Amino acid sequence: MKIFMSPFLRTSYCSILLMAFLLVSSDSKGQAADFSRTNNIFYYPDSNTVKDTYIKSQCRLDIYYPKNVKDFATIVWFHGGGITGGGKEIPRELMDKGVAVIGVGYRLSPKVKAPAYIEDAAAAVAWAFKHVEQYGGNKKLIFVSGHSAGGYLGTMLTLDKQYLSKYQIDANSIAGLIPFSGQAITHFTVRQEQGIKELQPTIDKYAPLAHIRADAPPMLIITGDREMELLGRYEENAYLNRMMKLAGNKTTRLYELQGFDHGGMALPAFPLLLKEVAQLKKEILK
Repeated sequence: MKIFMSPFLRTSYCSILLMAFLLVSSDSKGQAADFSRTNNIFYYPDSNTVKDTYIKSQCRLDIYYPKNVKDFATIVWFHGGGITGGGKEIPRELMDKGVAVIGVGYRLSPKVKAPAYIEDAAAAVAWAFKHVEQYGGNKKLIFVSGHSAGGYLGTMLTLDKQYLSKYQIDANSIAGLIPFSGQAITHFTVRQEQGIKELQPTIDKYAPLAHIRADAPPMLIITGDREMELLGRYEENAYLNRMMKLAGNKTTRLYELQGFDHGGMALPAFPLLLKEVAQLKKEILK
């Protein structure tokens, strides 16, 4: 689906969409929810047995959650940065919206190579399934999202079920996957680790496209304008969308945010993420 905006309308469009979700931070009594934040939680199990100092420093998460609220949805958010940079974050656009947000840090290339960072992402999601109820959340309402490299990581751990199965978790338990401009072919950093040039596309076991399946959780793929995106990023995701449909999946959709480049597409995508979470929450809890 193309979502078109002229340059004149972009600012107004974003403002209207963002304001439309300000009320979701209210509880069922119409009172503003209070939020709390806990930082730097080590998310691998048996932390006392982990000796790797890089794992201990990188593999941590922050959780931002509504207080005195039960059964809230949780968004596990993976930052971008090409798998070579960036750090865990709680996006401002997701704060005070009635949902919990888990910002995940993970190991980066070239200090590690694939699949280390995918395994980190899966461990963080497994932590959410194990612990979110302690904060008042509902483990049936765990959503996975992220921008760019983060979108890629979330898609990999959701479509390739082996990563979560290590923790006795069925990836189909994820309530919804909403990647922002992630790669659908093998990520360019993974290809670089393999000595493959940036413009040489490959689809191997580290490509979401290698793991299409009819029974995957609902997926809303969001990209920027195909003429402004990175190196065919829209086309990769359009192919993923098509192949999921051909495989028999009926819950995958693709939105193209025309007029927005790779970095800028996140701002108008956040309201779409929140809307998707709210809709799927209604369907799951009804």
